[in-house]
Amino acid sequence: MSGKSTKDMTVGSPMKLIIEFAVPMLLGMLFQQVYSLVDTMIVGRALGVEALAAVGSTGSINFMIIGFCLGVCSGFALPVAQRFGAKDYDGLRKYVGNSAILSGIIALIMTVATGLLCNQILVWMNTPDDIIGLAYDYIFVIFMGIPATILYNMLSGYLRSLGDSVTPLIFLIFSSVLNIGMDLLFILQFHMGVTGAALATVIAQGISGVLCLFVVVRKFDILHLNREDWRMDGHHVGVLLGMGLPMGFQYSITAIGSVILQTAVNGLGSTAVASMTAASKISIFMCCPFDALGSTMATYGGQNVGAGKLNRLSKGMWSAGILGIVYSIVILGVLQLWGQNLVYLFVDASEVVVVEYAKQFLIINAEFYIFLVFVNVVRFLIQGMGYSGFAVFAGVFEMIARTFVGMALVPIFGFTAACYASPFAWVLADAFLFPAYYFVLHRLQKRMAAQ
Repeated sequence: MSGKSTKDMTVGSPMKLIIEFAVPMLLGMLFQQVYSLVDTMIVGRALGVEALAAVGSTGSINFMIIGFCLGVCSGFALPVAQRFGAKDYDGLRKYVGNSAILSGIIALIMTVATGLLCNQILVWMNTPDDIIGLAYDYIFVIFMGIPATILYNMLSGYLRSLGDSVTPLIFLIFSSVLNIGMDLLFILQFHMGVTGAALATVIAQGISGVLCLFVVVRKFDILHLNREDWRMDGHHVGVLLGMGLPMGFQYSITAIGSVILQTAVNGLGSTAVASMTAASKISIFMCCPFDALGSTMATYGGQNVGAGKLNRLSKGMWSAGILGIVYSIVILGVLQLWGQNLVYLFVDASEVVVVEYAKQFLIINAEFYIFLVFVNVVRFLIQGMGYSGFAVFAGVFEMIARTFVGMALVPIFGFTAACYASPFAWVLADAFLFPAYYFVLHRLQKRMAAQ
């Protein structure tokens, strides 16, 4: 099955390959966001605006911590993609074994550290007194589920590196359905509040991770490891950390700006927090195609660099860019027409200020989605090319932008300023990413010419 399920992205039309690979991944992300949306809808409708604000107030710190874990997993998968593109299957398995051990170590460290610091982090973030207790109940459970998050995303990363985006989709669909069912059970039947919402997320992802492991062991011979593949090797560990940690820090550095911005919004009160929570959930759902294109380009870049086909990189980048631009234009129209109706999924129409703020946030962000397209496409392509460190600087620019808006503009202009934080971040990131891409491409071309 391993031969049939993998996909070689080094031959054929880049546009066709990107669409074929990205669509299953997009469907998986959409299902993942569906249960996130339902989770938020149930919290907002069943538990009220305070509970909605509590969950929302943890969004940026959740992104910073969990995002680091996801970034590391994505980075660890890049050498696997490169070895697969080079047809070096022995080297591929050594990277899988070493990355599995490193992932376990990181999971342990992150779980213990976040568990101990959880309450203090919420205090540092200026979480409003009326929701800080609920916020703690929610985010502590999420942090305790970090091992489940890493297990699932590490295995999914391996499979995507081999060109298989279908198997992770199957497990995401399963996880989504399971999460929604447990949301209804824990919140509506067992009355577990926001703790139930967090517990449903962790359990669903944990079960999906275990099932994904079962399928990998049973069906993907190329990932079957020998005893020597589990032996820690300095070279392999160095390469993995050199790609994984920068990608993890990229997420976290980007999120630092979001944390500072969230802290500023928290200072505006629970109404502003609830507005941003509802709008952010909708926006994240709408942005799934950008994320799918980005993850696709990481695999595309990794395989083509491994195969030495550098001439295909720019073709792939612009193919993905065209797809993203078309989608951006369509989704702006959708939000202009029905954005307010989408907000009603989370709060009652009587919450006039929340609805108004949330729609404002959605429209302003959508007007800049074309910049977000290339933040994802170019950054992940650079990572796939083996230069994760360069992509970190894009995160630094995003952090600077959100920090500036949060510290300098939100106190003066209020919620409207917060709406422009992400667009400003995307513009600055693109200003760095395009020159960085062509610099990296030129460096690879010189290296290949010298061989």
